[in-house]
Amino acid sequence: MQSIHRQVLDKICELERGSIFFPEDFASIGNSESVRQALSRICREGTIIRLSKGIYLYPVIDGELGVFYPSVERIAKAISKRDKSRIVPTGAFALNRLGLSTQIPMNVIFLTDGITRKINIGKQTITFKHIHPKGLSFRGKITPLAVAALKEIGKDKALPDELLKIGKALQSEPAEIVLSDACLAPRWITDIIISLIKNPNDERVAKY
Repeated sequence: MQSIHRQVLDKICELERGSIFFPEDFASIGNSESVRQALSRICREGTIIRLSKGIYLYPVIDGELGVFYPSVERIAKAISKRDKSRIVPTGAFALNRLGLSTQIPMNVIFLTDGITRKINIGKQTITFKHIHPKGLSFRGKITPLAVAALKEIGKDKALPDELLKIGKALQSEPAEIVLSDACLAPRWITDIIISLIKNPNDERVAKY
């Protein structure tokens, strides 16, 4: 019978490069302590990288550029998938994703119906804040970013060019999904999103 180390390593090598994984993914091979010891050894051997406690990467490595690390969003989504929870972005992260800010936040916050926790990834921090599941019922991917960005900017503070960028981003999603998701937001944000969908190139939406 192969050692636990060998079995864990073989399973990792079956993964696609760039995959994020967790000790729980090897529960069928051995107990948690044996699996963690195997992962620690495989880290020392240089096959995988430990991103944070209990979070590992089977890295893509370029001969000139070195290791390609996953984005904070990819890591957060991997954790959410493992925990069978939902997440939506907030604040500065949403502004960055929509092209409204070039600043990459060091503390990225996601709302979740899972547990509240904070995870350090290198110099960055991912914070999960628990909220009522109703606030996570978005069907689309862009509207939650738009809602979070508008909340961060503040009521009556969005500039015309910011609204035009948000409107352009919203066009990449079916209008019925955007309108459905918009109803989950505060009324003033719902009004802006509806106006952006109806008049995506009209700067007069800035009146809101």
